[in-house]
Amino acid sequence: MEEDLRIHTFTEIPSSELFTSQIEPKNVPAVFKGCIKNWKAFSRWNPSDGGLIYLQERVGSVVVEAMLSRSAPVFYGDIRSHERVPLSFSTFIRYCLCLLKNRDGRRDDFLESQKHNLAVSNTEQTDLLFGEAPQQFFLAQVPILNFEKKEHMQLECLGEDIQTPVPLEAKSLASVNLWMNSMKARSSTHYDPHHNLLCIVSGCKEVTLWPPSATPYLYPLPLYGEASNHSSITLEEPDLSIYPRAACLNGFSQKVILHAGDALFIPEGWFHQVDSEVLTIAVNFWWRSMTISGMLEHMDAYYLRRILKRLTDKEMNKMLHFPSSSMDKTMTCTTSQPNNAYRDHGHQGTSKNCGNRTPKDELKSKVMLQDLEPCASQSLNELISLVHDRLNPSKLTGSTDYSLAGENDDNKRKEDSCSTDDDSVANLILTLHPLKIHRVFLAMANNFPRTLEALVLHALTPVGSEILTRKFEEMDQLISGEDQNQFYQIFYGVFDDQSAAMDVLLNGKELFARQAFENVLDKFLGVNPEGPKQQTK
Repeated sequence: MEEDLRIHTFTEIPSSELFTSQIEPKNVPAVFKGCIKNWKAFSRWNPSDGGLIYLQERVGSVVVEAMLSRSAPVFYGDIRSHERVPLSFSTFIRYCLCLLKNRDGRRDDFLESQKHNLAVSNTEQTDLLFGEAPQQFFLAQVPILNFEKKEHMQLECLGEDIQTPVPLEAKSLASVNLWMNSMKARSSTHYDPHHNLLCIVSGCKEVTLWPPSATPYLYPLPLYGEASNHSSITLEEPDLSIYPRAACLNGFSQKVILHAGDALFIPEGWFHQVDSEVLTIAVNFWWRSMTISGMLEHMDAYYLRRILKRLTDKEMNKMLHFPSSSMDKTMTCTTSQPNNAYRDHGHQGTSKNCGNRTPKDELKSKVMLQDLEPCASQSLNELISLVHDRLNPSKLTGSTDYSLAGENDDNKRKEDSCSTDDDSVANLILTLHPLKIHRVFLAMANNFPRTLEALVLHALTPVGSEILTRKFEEMDQLISGEDQNQFYQIFYGVFDDQSAAMDVLLNGKELFARQAFENVLDKFLGVNPEGPKQQTK
């Protein structure tokens, strides 16, 4: 876990100015101990001190929407996994009283009395709560205040028992909601599109959190689905044969335990799973972040493209097993200035000298075998051998087609061609220093031109094309503009059709980038570009 993503605990409640200027902008969760102990609700709602009777009298028979789970204690966000049913608040409180009295060993008598009282008014609710196979209800996100939809405030009468926590006094709140469970409960892993302050009035909650950067390891449900903000895996025992990336989840998770009076700031986008003890009551506050509030709607398409491009660039680096320093350097370059995937090296380049150079440091355009250093000569021989091993003489006509139009290509073969695993040519090129690339390829062009042609047209996979052109870009930073022009004239001069050679390299790079983009859609959006897999009987 990165240090700047560590959850901090505050024993002193921060002011609204401190929260807004120093805590909220970091987008990292924070715990505020004893944040709401001054609320009237802190004493009035305590189930161990008559709080349930108070709530029953205060709210009465107002009908609220409750979540019904037949897979208790887990409540899944997918609407296929739970049912929302209308329920009288007083009925729910009576059920909670039933459970509370069970602690004293008097549950059966109380249960029978409640079944008798309720049967007269609502047989269906009686069966659900007190039948042979009672179901578990969870009051989730029941509005106390709703500043966006004021008509949806079912528990507005409880508003005077709470107050806006000090850190949020300057915020424009979206809603304030009640959360209450009768028995132990767990919410499935999800994130929210708003900032959230979760306040524990009574009971205890354990919250496990993952930063947004852990999204690929949580396998989010498809973006187009009804529960797109939920994870698709069971965290206790994930099936690693189906969700192999989940093996890395523990390296991203953090846990906090919240007791009555505590509050937890959960920034937007942070995945969290909440485990609640019996008869836990909480109130949460939602508000829009400055990031979202500052996004202009007419810029959405641009934001989308920039973010997808940034994620794709990072995924490409990951596929190449580049270290983070290289990734950061690449990210800076790709986001700070325009970047053509591959420039026409046949044109005049800009001179980029690194310090003063003496004549003996000048790189020769005509490199013969005897001019190579032993290590460069060994790399050249290995590369020639790999090309010859990979190809047969009958394959040395035409060029490799990495066109993006081949939608019916085998997916596994396409993914393999974008991986360095078992790609000896790509791996060899990856290990060579850019200046050694310069000398090795000049020597190959001058002494083995047909082998160089075969390498580019037939032996380079998409990942090989990406690596080679990246090496060329690194090389350009280390040699003069004159040396660049000489190199590319000799390099492309071995091809009968120079544009075909460039097309092969560009097509390979684009296919590699496309695979990275599809990986991003899968990992971050839960979208399989090939479409959902059909189940077979």
